[in-house]
Amino acid sequence: MAKRVAVIDIGSNSVRMVIYEKTSRYAFSLLHEAKSRVRISENAYKHHGNLQDIPMQRAYDALENFLSIANSFKVRKTLCVATSALRDAPNKQKFVQKVQTKLKLNIKIISGEKEAHFGGVACYNLLPPLESALTIDIGGGSTEFSVIQNKNIIKTVSLNIGTVRLKELFCDASDLLGAQEEIDAQLSFLDSIDIDTLVGIGGTFRALSSSIMEASNYPLDKIHAYSYSAQTLQKQIDNILQADENSLKALKIKTNRFDVIKPGALILQRVLKKLNEPSIMTSGVGVREGVYLSDFLRNSKEKFPHNFNTSVKNILDSYVDNKEYATQLNKLSKNIFDLTYQYLELKKTYRYELALAAKLYPAGSKIHYYSQNKHAYNIIQNALEYGFSHESIVLIATLTKYTKNRLPAHSHLQKYASLLPQEHITNALSYILSLSIALLSHRPRNIDFTLEFKEGELRVVSKNNLYLCQQALEKIECTQSLKVRFIEKK
Repeated sequence: MAKRVAVIDIGSNSVRMVIYEKTSRYAFSLLHEAKSRVRISENAYKHHGNLQDIPMQRAYDALENFLSIANSFKVRKTLCVATSALRDAPNKQKFVQKVQTKLKLNIKIISGEKEAHFGGVACYNLLPPLESALTIDIGGGSTEFSVIQNKNIIKTVSLNIGTVRLKELFCDASDLLGAQEEIDAQLSFLDSIDIDTLVGIGGTFRALSSSIMEASNYPLDKIHAYSYSAQTLQKQIDNILQADENSLKALKIKTNRFDVIKPGALILQRVLKKLNEPSIMTSGVGVREGVYLSDFLRNSKEKFPHNFNTSVKNILDSYVDNKEYATQLNKLSKNIFDLTYQYLELKKTYRYELALAAKLYPAGSKIHYYSQNKHAYNIIQNALEYGFSHESIVLIATLTKYTKNRLPAHSHLQKYASLLPQEHITNALSYILSLSIALLSHRPRNIDFTLEFKEGELRVVSKNNLYLCQQALEKIECTQSLKVRFIEKK
């Protein structure tokens, strides 16, 4: 696969492009993202689906600029897909041939089922584990669904209901009852669907989630994997459907969404009525990422290897030079945890976040050694993007920020109280990581001591000089009853 790949998605409402760079076999990073709200389907549904000249020209101009951007990044491969608006248009070849002739860009018009498949591939690879989920991608011309069971897509459905289509055929004529009947007539397949999580893809769902996030003063500025209850979503939908423009502003809906947010909310309202109050998860990825991953993972059945995380690998590739030290820190922190977690009253599940915090902690020193904690925290909170819940991201980042000498600040714990575990748990995990760093102060080529734990005392047994370790240990802030004793092995 080419090292740098551009993916262009021509939707009914917007044209988008992402540029990815492969950093190692299964790791990649986002280099650039561009979007243009060209509304290529504007007035098409009033003309039997035929694309109109002015919207087509807007889309052409956007594509021309996108290709210029891709060229500036020295992209070696460009994948371009088109969805509902072109799929339905009788005159689509007029646009496709113009783009191919003048821009040398091949547009692949994909079926609705393939569009749903790409969304599912993106979600089961890049969201926290989904055991039983339904993805919904509300577009301008159509809405796609995929049913996911344990990282397998078992069903895909594409329906001819979308925000722009409903707006032009029903909402512009104030026929909300007609729109509702049209939606309900197509949702019968949901009668046999039983899932735990509804995953929202696309601009309409992200707009709703963003408005909920902003209104609730959510502490983490990250929409991907943002989760909340079905009741919260239903309440916001009800508010939007009853709102005028001033009320939409108060509900934190952006003005460029005013004309299509109600049709999108109406689709979601009817979907929720068919489901049994699933948990709600927002996806920051969709068709573009699915197209990329299908190509990127084509030799592994469109899946990352078991227990592999592409974000972790990308951070290690980009920021951690001394991987041997990172591996030692990871191993030692797990060893200490295994010896002490029952004494410290910690659940076994926290071992995973602690081990990752240890492994990624050295990332900050690549930017600036004297402020490595701050930089490790920022890198993890922002770049630990895929495959993690917000709770895990905040905990891992917090452990790297407040480690080596001090425990997490009360102000930080209060800010992220809704995402972090109880204070004594966070402090205990922070202390274990600080202790691991202290015990490797002398940077041995191989760990040159063994650990024993008995009656609240961790014994560090070694025949080597651990003077620096003992000094470092004295500086660690600790509220734990755990004692550490160094024993010289004869």
